[in-house]
Amino acid sequence: MKLYHHPLSGHSHRARLFLHLLNIEHDEEVVDLAAGAHKSPAFLRLNHFGQVPVLIDGDHIIQDSNAILVYLASKTGATQWLPQTPAEAAAVQRWLSVAAGQIAFGPAAARLVTVFGRKFDADEVIARAHAVLRVIDDELQARDWIADIGSAHPTIADIALYSYISSAPEGNVDLSGYRHVNAWLARIEALPGFVRFQKTAVGLAA
Repeated sequence: MKLYHHPLSGHSHRARLFLHLLNIEHDEEVVDLAAGAHKSPAFLRLNHFGQVPVLIDGDHIIQDSNAILVYLASKTGATQWLPQTPAEAAAVQRWLSVAAGQIAFGPAAARLVTVFGRKFDADEVIARAHAVLRVIDDELQARDWIADIGSAHPTIADIALYSYISSAPEGNVDLSGYRHVNAWLARIEALPGFVRFQKTAVGLAA
């Protein structure tokens, strides 16, 4: 397998993190976003949207970070990460949708302002970040992992949420008031094979 990624992309990190948690042998290639490598003809043949990450597995090209999580869990038969009963699969999918929605438009967007200079309304995206963090903190009062499936094991939902929540302070989103979120972050960081998301000295992390 080969993963095309960028070290400051949270979407890339979630794919890279899961590869390492599963202990899957793979190659990694950094896509130079600043140089426009993601818009090159060669890369656009891999992903027409010009986005990282992209996973190559033989003849299969998997785009989109959440799709990569699903692919890896399914390929390896890791049902502890992606349960197969309808109710449990739906509970995981619920949080993959949150990762692609409220997380992307909240803490991820706030971080884009400080790290990449995106022209979002900082106050608006920070407020969105706190709105979703309050919900997640409340959910984590009753269990160790985000998907409500009665499992003592994390799922790909936790991996999908982790990167941008852990880096939220870079976007001026203060995590200090979210006790259950911080305990959950620590649990993920204690998993065997965990790899950190590269941080930048901006926002509250400056």
